[in-house]
Amino acid sequence: MSVPREPQILAIGGGSWIPDERGPMLPSPLLRHAVTLTGRARPKLCFVTTAVGDGENYVARMYGAFTRLDAEVSHLALFPMPSFEDSRAHLLAQDLIYVSGGSVVNLLAVWRAHGLEDTFRKAWESGVVLAGQSAGALCWHSGGNTDSFGPRLRTITDGLGLLPYSCGVHYDSDAQRRDLLHRDVADGTLPEGYAADEGVALNYVGTEFHEAVANPGSGSAYHVVRTAEGEVTETRIRPRVLAA
Repeated sequence: MSVPREPQILAIGGGSWIPDERGPMLPSPLLRHAVTLTGRARPKLCFVTTAVGDGENYVARMYGAFTRLDAEVSHLALFPMPSFEDSRAHLLAQDLIYVSGGSVVNLLAVWRAHGLEDTFRKAWESGVVLAGQSAGALCWHSGGNTDSFGPRLRTITDGLGLLPYSCGVHYDSDAQRRDLLHRDVADGTLPEGYAADEGVALNYVGTEFHEAVANPGSGSAYHVVRTAEGEVTETRIRPRVLAA
């Protein structure tokens, strides 16, 4: 009998992929680290692109990138209909689920329409590693800020809530991100949380923050907390740099 693995989430602020001059995307050290977290020699990896409407060209590029990893790769599409008769059973059979960036608002709405909210929680509780970038990082938290509604960021407070924190992504590449997260934590719109620069990921074990990891040459992670006086403190977390 196999021993259940501890629930883990790798929330990537940005930098899952490395551009290749020949065209295809290459998995970054962060994505290879997500595979390592499964503890499997050849894990079952399902990627989910609901946040970009399961666009065919995007999905094809993702397959090209993921097949560079030593993994058994599949893809769950929900547009125009689920690509598996039993989406729940397929997701629960995985070792790693990776969720792409895009619109976190649309992603959450479609997942809930298909009854997948409980499925992702069950997968996480059973030891399936959950990972994703941007929208695919925000979704596991209580909330954060997003450009799902347009270039001016807005706050969402209805994430899946597997992690009881707020989340900041693209923290050093979008000037709006830090100020809005600070305001939301200060006034109680969002709980305390964690943020990641481009090329940095937040690794949680259970519901506890475990460590930050980063692609070489990337920035930092941050812990954002509301003080008793209603102010906000931000503590820098130096990430562990992964091998290139």
